[in-house]
Amino acid sequence: MYLNRRFYIALLAVILLTGFGYALPVLFGIGKVAFALLLLSTAADILLLYRHKGIKAFRECSERFSNGEENIIRIRIENTSNYPLALEVIDEIPSIFQARDICFKVPIPPKEIRTVRYTLHPTQRGVYDFGYIRVFASSRIGLIARRYTCGTPQTIKVYPSYLLLRQYEMAAISNNLTELGIKRIRRIGHHTEFEHIKEYVKGDDYRTINWKASARRHQLMVNIYQDERSQQIYQVIDKGRVMQQTFNGMTLLDYSINAALVLSYITIRKEDKAGLVTFDDQFGTFVPASRQTGHMETLLENLYNIRTEFGETDYSALCIHLRKHINKRSLLVLYTNFSNMKSMERQLPFLKQLNRTHKLLTIFFEDEELKKYIASQSRNTEDYYRHVIAEKFAFEKRMIVSRLRQYGIEALLTTPNNLSVDVINKYLEIKARQLL
Repeated sequence: MYLNRRFYIALLAVILLTGFGYALPVLFGIGKVAFALLLLSTAADILLLYRHKGIKAFRECSERFSNGEENIIRIRIENTSNYPLALEVIDEIPSIFQARDICFKVPIPPKEIRTVRYTLHPTQRGVYDFGYIRVFASSRIGLIARRYTCGTPQTIKVYPSYLLLRQYEMAAISNNLTELGIKRIRRIGHHTEFEHIKEYVKGDDYRTINWKASARRHQLMVNIYQDERSQQIYQVIDKGRVMQQTFNGMTLLDYSINAALVLSYITIRKEDKAGLVTFDDQFGTFVPASRQTGHMETLLENLYNIRTEFGETDYSALCIHLRKHINKRSLLVLYTNFSNMKSMERQLPFLKQLNRTHKLLTIFFEDEELKKYIASQSRNTEDYYRHVIAEKFAFEKRMIVSRLRQYGIEALLTTPNNLSVDVINKYLEIKARQLL
């Protein structure tokens, strides 16, 4: 039982009346009557609140949350008593959010049900623990509050952004991927895998005419080709310290994981096989490329609790283990970050080695805050010097792309917010140009 603010205000009024009674005796009598009424009102309030069980509350939310997205939580509250109540509902959310304002004031009539809805925006993957739901109920008298402890502690796993994955899934089903920024890539040259023979119609490429079939049918027949299927696409994610940089509360590693999941889904939709590799100073997770049912769930389970490390990434170990685990030529989509030319030069021999055996696509990140600063106006001499230095860093990033392409290594420089769309476009381009 807790005393409300209204009780303390009433008690203060009684004390003042009693105190002023020494000057005006009539007020002393009024003060005693007011004190008696306060006691009776408090007793009546206690009787109303503790006569019945009163309140039930339940938390309703998904069994897993999506990282970097707004996840909906609902609290369902039921008033089983025969009188209206004023409720203060507090949900014990995971401590990682560092929020103490998840408190709702809810008036609820007798025998009624109310639902409170709010959202949480996690920026880290892992396991999150919810506590109890604390409900403080007051009657119309409002002198005291009764506390109810409802619900049960709950453990929620925060996965990479599967809500984003569903967004791309719905767009792919409705053929609206262009609305998300995914380009239609013009296909260059012939497709690589024979599909069937059909009659020639005006506009067909005469180079695909099948002369033997045409002689048998006494009419022109052409071969139809399609993209080569069942190619292996591996998402290779760097977990080293270079991926700890944050944008909008999320690390580069989290952005990379979200993009890797989306690309894996698109890969499987294109009838290719999706695989996963993680590494830092040691070789980490390896999931063989596949497109079987349930493979996306396997990728999710392997990615939801990955953390960055403070060590230097070891590309030599990556080369050794990839040579051991991947026998077929594959597309390796490497998510990493090079801060300057020197850091790239140290890893260049290993990148060239990977590109000789497979097709390597290296993805690293532009600094969005640096871009905004470069776009701002210089107001004094110091600002000019700072802008020159900032532009030098931005130029060096573009030079890294140019240097990698000199050695035949595909490179993509992008911002974290545009990562998913840009990497899908690059994958479709590589497929269309038959570079794999």
